[in-house]
Amino acid sequence: MEKVRLDIIALSHSVTQSHNYAVILGEQVGKRRLPIVIGGFEAQAIAVAMENMTPNRPLTHDLFKNTLDAFDIQLVEIVINNLLDGIFYAQLVCEQNGRTLQIDARTSDAISLAVRYNCPIYTYEFILESAGVILDEDPQQESKVAAVPKKPSLENMSIESLEKSLAEALEKEDYEKAAIIRDIIQEKKNL
Repeated sequence: MEKVRLDIIALSHSVTQSHNYAVILGEQVGKRRLPIVIGGFEAQAIAVAMENMTPNRPLTHDLFKNTLDAFDIQLVEIVINNLLDGIFYAQLVCEQNGRTLQIDARTSDAISLAVRYNCPIYTYEFILESAGVILDEDPQQESKVAAVPKKPSLENMSIESLEKSLAEALEKEDYEKAAIIRDIIQEKKNL
């Protein structure tokens, strides 16, 4: 089966399931999107890696990456290889000393590691046909999907106060809040 290369398009609150998030993957050549519902901790692990944040202590995915690196195992790619009863399945494709290893993984964990290794994400055509969607051509639509709600009180704060709040959020390891604060600081600096 031929693989289809995907990129992470957005990470947002899930429209269909409250208290969950969705990672939106998009095919590199084409308009289809593959939304995958994930939990809050999984979303946080992906967001931390995407934003190049450095937590005070290694997160589980950082620990796993460090372990693979210590044993000279390279993550080459991840493949979302099946969809059964609405659940996505994935594999880590690794190499060690010229030998290829395939390790089953939850899709959210595989994506989190792919971000940390900067390795490609793939799926198969039958999965895109079954679970893929095509978003409207309106560029505003995609920004709505990617939007993360911001607390109005944060937007009224000065840059100095925001930077202090950012440091506190990182100290408490509240990376979701830290990402929101960082985005507001960037918006204010760009004005």
